[in-house]
Amino acid sequence: MKAIQFTQPKEINVIELPEPPAPGPGEALVRTHRMGICGTDLSGYLGKMPFFSYPRIPGHELGLEVLAVGPDVTNVKPGDKCSLEPYVNNPDSATSRKGSSNCCPGVQVLGVHTDGGLRDSWICPARKLHPGNHLSYDQLALVETLAIGYHAVQRGNPQPGESVLVIGAGPIGLACLEFLKLMDLNVIVMDMVESRLAFCRENLGIRHTIQ
Repeated sequence: MKAIQFTQPKEINVIELPEPPAPGPGEALVRTHRMGICGTDLSGYLGKMPFFSYPRIPGHELGLEVLAVGPDVTNVKPGDKCSLEPYVNNPDSATSRKGSSNCCPGVQVLGVHTDGGLRDSWICPARKLHPGNHLSYDQLALVETLAIGYHAVQRGNPQPGESVLVIGAGPIGLACLEFLKLMDLNVIVMDMVESRLAFCRENLGIRHTIQ
């Protein structure tokens, strides 16, 4: 089985791995169909991501197919198309019980602290899979990015009629805009790159931009 590995900063290799075993309790065997490349992956490649250790298989923005599940898994089944929640937390920790699983002590981010999805097939925690059989694998790989934008909007908690400034029209900024557009807000976008601002005006209906 093939995988792509950051062997050390600025060095990428195609490696051979043994076929994964059958999934155990709480696990699923998945096949990677799509992977988004984000700033975390680029920083890991360049050696600028402090949480990376090497060698590392990257990949956390994923469109996956479930191949098999462990005996106690009920949330997904073979054949399901899924997105992945890449933050592997301890569900019994105090932060997880409060709904802040990303702040769990010892959280392991797939593709950062531990190997991710840039490989043919692999074992992952089944509870981190979210089925979306009506979506394409391209769309499923974007779910994690969109979730970050949604989380940011939730935390900001803008109220109807308020003005909201989104600084940066990259993928996360665009994800924020998708949810802000659904609200009665005066949305302003700031970016240093005019082509990004033009995209927001022409494709997302943003009227106010700042360069």
